[in-house]
Amino acid sequence: MAPPTSVLLPTVEWTPACDDVAAQLGPEDELLVVCDSPADPVADRAGDLPERVDLVVAGEPEGCSGKANAIAAGMDAAAHDRVVWTDDDFHHPPDWLADLHAAYECHGPVTELPFFAGRDPLSTLLEPVYALGGTLGVYAGGQAWAGAVAFERDDLDEDALLADLRRTVSDDGVLAEHVDVTPVRRVRRVDVGGTLRQTLERHVRFTKIVHRHDPRGHVATAAVTAALFVACLLAPLAAAAGLTALVGGAYAFFGVRRWTFLLAYPAVLAAIPLGAYAHARRTFVWGGRRYRWRSKYDVEVVDE
Repeated sequence: MAPPTSVLLPTVEWTPACDDVAAQLGPEDELLVVCDSPADPVADRAGDLPERVDLVVAGEPEGCSGKANAIAAGMDAAAHDRVVWTDDDFHHPPDWLADLHAAYECHGPVTELPFFAGRDPLSTLLEPVYALGGTLGVYAGGQAWAGAVAFERDDLDEDALLADLRRTVSDDGVLAEHVDVTPVRRVRRVDVGGTLRQTLERHVRFTKIVHRHDPRGHVATAAVTAALFVACLLAPLAAAAGLTALVGGAYAFFGVRRWTFLLAYPAVLAAIPLGAYAHARRTFVWGGRRYRWRSKYDVEVVDE
């Protein structure tokens, strides 16, 4: 039997994910729905929450992202030693929490994997890049995905984790530096994008996260991407066949059934100019806030 667990779910509005997780709680578990402000739509439900669900108001972030600030506030409020972090933007099947507990019992700190599915033409084009970096990269690199991760307080230095969360952008990136996780080959589909601007802002943020938290890996990835870009130009047929096979194999390995692996060739061609654009940008928008991220622990929330 799993121990009492605190599930942290940052969101500004009540989504189906909140219902999904609330229905899976054990008699001693708690779900902490963490918002930024009493003015957020989810706060209207404060007096009508399901059993074992509580609302935590994190307050406005200062020197960190709203997401990192929310996770830190949730950790402060959490009552139990086992903690699960999750997100509000994907379906949590009925066995989701039980499967995380079972994986923890086998492996210790554990994370599931995201597959980012596009909702606009650019994010759809980039699905092969997301699959290689955001799914295969997390799995092969033993990285944490904050959308579905379970650990216990004794697995890390909690005070150091909270201090770092309150001075940076990426909750995933910080957690990965404080605890070793085992990724399980269980993929959750996360729909992303919707408009060109949303996809561009997300691409900038993700590029900067990798750059800040894994600079050597980022350089290596950039070099491989540049080499593939050149191959695409010099030997387009061979490059297209090889990349399509590579990405198709990754999709199959993770059980993803999407036709978008066929976009591997144009996705790699798009990756170089988009990467240059992401590095040239000095600010990016996430969750309605604009951030200037000068270094890993130097974040400014920009007034607009």
